[in-house]
Amino acid sequence: MTEFVLVPGLFTGPHVWRETAARLESEGARAHLVDLPGRRSENGAGADVAADVALVVETIDAIDAAADGRDLPEIVLVGHDYGVHPAVGAADRRPGRVARIVHVDTAPVSDGVPALATVPDQELRERLAAAGDTGGELAPPARDAWPRWGSTAGLSGAALDRLTDLAVPQPLGTLLRPLRLTGAELPPTTGVLCAESGATLATVRMLLSFGDPMMKALARPGITFFELPTGHWPMLSCPDRLAEVLLAAAAGDGESLLDDADGADARTATAGYLRPFLLDVTERPRERRGTIDLYVPEGAVEAPRPAIVFVHGGPVPEGAEPTPRDWPTLIGYARYAADRGVVGVTLDHRLHAVTAYPAAAADLEAAVARVRADPRVDADRIALWFLSGSGPLTAPWLSARPPWLRCLAANYPIMAPLPNWGVNDARFRPAEVVARGGTPPFVLVRVGQETSAIAATVAGFLAAAEAGGAPVEVVDVPAAPHAFEGLDHTDSARDAVREAMGRVLGHLTVPQ
Repeated sequence: MTEFVLVPGLFTGPHVWRETAARLESEGARAHLVDLPGRRSENGAGADVAADVALVVETIDAIDAAADGRDLPEIVLVGHDYGVHPAVGAADRRPGRVARIVHVDTAPVSDGVPALATVPDQELRERLAAAGDTGGELAPPARDAWPRWGSTAGLSGAALDRLTDLAVPQPLGTLLRPLRLTGAELPPTTGVLCAESGATLATVRMLLSFGDPMMKALARPGITFFELPTGHWPMLSCPDRLAEVLLAAAAGDGESLLDDADGADARTATAGYLRPFLLDVTERPRERRGTIDLYVPEGAVEAPRPAIVFVHGGPVPEGAEPTPRDWPTLIGYARYAADRGVVGVTLDHRLHAVTAYPAAAADLEAAVARVRADPRVDADRIALWFLSGSGPLTAPWLSARPPWLRCLAANYPIMAPLPNWGVNDARFRPAEVVARGGTPPFVLVRVGQETSAIAATVAGFLAAAEAGGAPVEVVDVPAAPHAFEGLDHTDSARDAVREAMGRVLGHLTVPQ
């Protein structure tokens, strides 16, 4: 019989697991609900991750003692956000006794790294780290503030009330004091991704194809994933489905990042952005100028041409190869622009993390200035075309609207920071800008097979644009996925790219 040890996350206690535990036990398993000691002591005095690890270890030992000489049961430790830190610590202290660790909507854990990373709000993380107060507490959120701690998608009003009414302060020592591991071999791991938080299997695979070191570490035997179409608290929004996933994880099921016995992901070499562009374009050479590449049409020396700057998404890990301006999708768009008589431009920018939008914005601004200074470019007729995670970078340009910026475009964009990013920088929220109106024309290519979390940001942007009277033109590709240019070579996808380009060229007053 499998025995599950369920460890709560930030501000929560055993109550969040009750429905999931009941379903597990109805299927013949046993469930142990951990009440972390810092939640029971006054002002969280002395509470830290080591004390929480010790309690989970006590739970494991109590399970073994109850066996009373019989065969020891299989133990699965389940941690939700912060709760995975004491779960991993306990598995480290009891090597060989834990069959699997399940991470519920949380990142991997490393030795010597405090659990502060489970606080999604970047500004709050920085304040807590700077203060260094390990003896105090972090007050739980008010009812309307829970979305700052994770997507509340799927939660009923009653569930949100319960989350709020039973919330407890989080001892700061649990977040600021590092987890120390002995180096013992840890058991297999399963990650439960919550799509409405912005974490999906597609995202994980894309980060792996970018060469993300953390994702590479997860492409190993014994590491599996499940994805749930819900927000950050699946034990409240879909407890029965979460129980089914936990049982399947205990059985070793789930999706792996490995496709062959050598431990290689065969899809890495053919990830969407590395596949051939969906249109046949002229194989014209690039001109590399620092961080930008130019694809120049014939005749631009005699008569300067408008330019379209194509802005890659991300985050893309620093040092990833090839860099985005060498991706077939970006090259394909730039060459297609040149085929249509305008200068196509690609660039590399520093969007290496979700906190790096200011650096990426500065890189883009410098690149645009360099493009406009090229004598073959008509400096008064520029368009910016954004892809995927570069969507938030549209906000500064929508707000400034220089007269030479004739149009913005965006393909399958992320138009607001996703719930699990914890980024609240108002400079990169395009919806807030278009709601005020007076913005440049905007061509938005929307795919029908988008993840729900990204689609929600697009819907919010379009609603704000309508309210503000902002000129947004939507080109729909109903059957296409995110990054469709390398994945969907159907006539409808090709037609959508041609239509989007035609609309952008129209704003640049280029004859069709």
